[in-house]
Amino acid sequence: MAVLPIRIYGDSVLRKRAKKITKVDERIRRLASEMLGTLKNAQGIGLAANQVGEALRLFVIDRSFFQAEESPLIVINPEIVNSQGDQTEEEGCLSIPGTYADVTRPLKLVVKGIDLNEKEIIVEGKGLLSRVLAHEIDHLNGILFIDHLSSIRRKLLSKKLRKLSAK
Repeated sequence: MAVLPIRIYGDSVLRKRAKKITKVDERIRRLASEMLGTLKNAQGIGLAANQVGEALRLFVIDRSFFQAEESPLIVINPEIVNSQGDQTEEEGCLSIPGTYADVTRPLKLVVKGIDLNEKEIIVEGKGLLSRVLAHEIDHLNGILFIDHLSSIRRKLLSKKLRKLSAK
């Protein structure tokens, strides 16, 4: 499994709205597999395709983080169909290394999409899984977790972010 370079804050692909995948072919299957390898190598929980330079509506989540025997989750063309409640917790991002901040996300989230066999899947997330689902869907819409912060909090992070985008 190849390890892909993770795009860092300042890379324009992170701000692009990802395109819908119209056909799940070998290229998409390979990309998903390489994204899982990249995620495992980075010791992350979730990874969206645009974080590895592909503006496509696809993300992967390492569910073993939540339960040891769980298989990875691969969702293509995800859509939020329901959300409930709020939770505020510290969040980070593989594309903004070393930066963490409290972000409010839905407590429960229901996401619909398709899997690698083009079969519809419904994922119900609560707590941390809900947070990760919302975070990855934001990526596919060109939104970063820092966009949810107050202008004061973003200003406090601006020096660190400038340094990252200069790399």
